[in-house]
Amino acid sequence: MTQSLPPLRLGIAGLGTVGRGVVRIVQTHGALIAARAGRRVEIVAVSARSQKDRGIDLSAYAFEADPVALAQRPDIDVFVEVMGGHEGAAKAATEAAIASGKDVVTANKALLAHHGQALALAAEAKGRVIRFEAAVAGGIPVIKALTEGLAGNAMKRVMGVMNGTCNYILTRMEATGQGYNVLFDECAKLGYLEADPNLDVGGIDAGHKLSLLSSIAFGTQVAFDAVELQGIQNILLDDIRMAKDLGYRIKLLGVTQMTGRGLEQRMTPCLVPADSPLGQLQGGTNMVVLEGDSVGQIVMRGPGAGEGPTASAVMGDVIDLARGTRVSTFGQPASTLTKAIPAKAQAPSAWYLRMTLLDKPGALAKIATCLGEAGVSIDQMRQNGHEGIHAPVLIVTHKAAPADIADAVARFAGTGVLVGEPVALRIEEV
Repeated sequence: MTQSLPPLRLGIAGLGTVGRGVVRIVQTHGALIAARAGRRVEIVAVSARSQKDRGIDLSAYAFEADPVALAQRPDIDVFVEVMGGHEGAAKAATEAAIASGKDVVTANKALLAHHGQALALAAEAKGRVIRFEAAVAGGIPVIKALTEGLAGNAMKRVMGVMNGTCNYILTRMEATGQGYNVLFDECAKLGYLEADPNLDVGGIDAGHKLSLLSSIAFGTQVAFDAVELQGIQNILLDDIRMAKDLGYRIKLLGVTQMTGRGLEQRMTPCLVPADSPLGQLQGGTNMVVLEGDSVGQIVMRGPGAGEGPTASAVMGDVIDLARGTRVSTFGQPASTLTKAIPAKAQAPSAWYLRMTLLDKPGALAKIATCLGEAGVSIDQMRQNGHEGIHAPVLIVTHKAAPADIADAVARFAGTGVLVGEPVALRIEEV
């Protein structure tokens, strides 16, 4: 490969954690990148909200206060968007970059989850590409795996733990015996939470990522609005302990698969076997499991966030563009992506049910009756102590369809013995 090609010129919008990481990699590994890409990669200009000191030398780069102006500069080839947000400046600047004939590399999962189809169509109309390895699972090269390495497979299922903050909270609850609220505050102090914490603990951030993987895996238009979302806010320390006693751990688990009824996409807390790869996943680490008809099951594990891992993913996309590797945004032309029919999960599984009942005769019998009337069979039932006039109850069911569990939970409300809202978690045998 020759070094006679002109350098690939970058404009970087956003100088937060990821943007600084990208600058550091370009500055530190310039010769290595040139050797691997066959040409130099250089930064021409940057954009941020201010020109404050960020601990890196930016003196060689032009500064644009307006990211749209950066995107339109004639002296950049690739617009690197690491600002975040699915509206406003990030969307306007990305659209401007495409309209100006620039390729785009982004870490912005929300932008693509909400506007991916329109942006991909616009890019392809201009002969440009959008690459977004850094938007899903941090440093894990899952986008490249799906669009390139596994492109010869009909994908059967994609699942995984895709939000490090949630996994950190859940694993620390078990390790320290501290409750959700204490660990939520700890994450806030450590800077692990998004500006809107519900994006993390509410499952929204992970749902964005799942919708992007669904699009690539099944050749469908991104459909974030169809993702079934449930966060971890209602998980108690008692749930963690009881799951452990049963041989499970609780994870915020994303699962997507194409069925005869349509595309299932769910990001919900589930129990997984403690000795499974997902069950053993600790701290802020992510894991994605890809299942193809030819390859079988591939398990990818690594850091899901942070300056180094996310900037590494950005640079992987940049180097691909420098090499001339061009792959359609979602693995195939956006015009060929189908609009999937959304489908709710119907496959039966065992379920974990936790509720608090009034401590009076016949209360438990009423709950058992509701389950029986909904066609749900009980495998185990435990009553763990009393809290004054309240009795916490754990029920593990035999395999039951989600609709039957929903029916049973709806019936609980009419018994007059339920205190608060019950928690129902699917038990995934992964």
